[in-house]
Amino acid sequence: MSGWTTLVQAEELAAALEAPGLAVVDCRHSLADPAAGEAAWRDAHIPGALHADMDRDLSAPPAPGSGAGRHPWPQAAALCRTLGAWGIAPRSQVVAYDAGDGAFAARLWFLLRALGHGRIAVLDGGWARWSALGLPCETKAPLPPVPVEYPEAEFDQARLLGATRVQAHLRQGGLLLDARAGERFRGETEPVDRMAGHIPGATSRPYAANLSDGRFKPPALLRDEFETLLAGRLADQAVAMCGSGVTACHHLLAMEHAGLKGGRLYTGSWSGWIDDPARPIATGAG
Repeated sequence: MSGWTTLVQAEELAAALEAPGLAVVDCRHSLADPAAGEAAWRDAHIPGALHADMDRDLSAPPAPGSGAGRHPWPQAAALCRTLGAWGIAPRSQVVAYDAGDGAFAARLWFLLRALGHGRIAVLDGGWARWSALGLPCETKAPLPPVPVEYPEAEFDQARLLGATRVQAHLRQGGLLLDARAGERFRGETEPVDRMAGHIPGATSRPYAANLSDGRFKPPALLRDEFETLLAGRLADQAVAMCGSGVTACHHLLAMEHAGLKGGRLYTGSWSGWIDDPARPIATGAG
């Protein structure tokens, strides 16, 4: 098993399930039904996979009105404790997966990447592809992991932006990529948050644009597409956002898979932006 740092294919993971130091984490989740992810994991999962709860494990407790958004970015110390409880050490090879498109698994990927954990990858095609290939699954909960101490670490704050830094980023000509569906960006509908629209100056690129037939597009194609959006800017001049700082991580994963490293995240994203009624909102194509 070599070090996987962006994506891993189902066949590669299947061949490495017994490898020492491997930790597989099931990140399936539903915004409409937060309990659905754990229920799906209990029904069937990749052998040995632990379950990560989006709200409990991959986010801080809600802080309404704070600008942190619906899925607040967790404290580094809390994430380190969670990793240790899962038996994950700094040299562990972690593989995250979700139902298929990687939108939720990418959150764990970027959490660990921002923490400085290098060996973290997302299963390309997720559970959907794993199941379609008839690869092994189990229906009972795995044995509890042996806890370890994950050394205290800090997030790379240069890659995590709040609203004030996002506004400065836009004034300086930076790129703000909105990963939400186009109709949400345009303000035609808003199924989750209380206000519709987008941040003035943002560029719409739904995270699904990174995919073809349920898997990530080839690196060369992704690089061409993101370089077109960057329009001469460096990769670290791209900031990704979405509704709450979750699916935006899909862009950061896609960019790194394409060799464009250093993209940043607006952690509060749209749900955090609208906490302040003084902040401007745009509608339409932008």
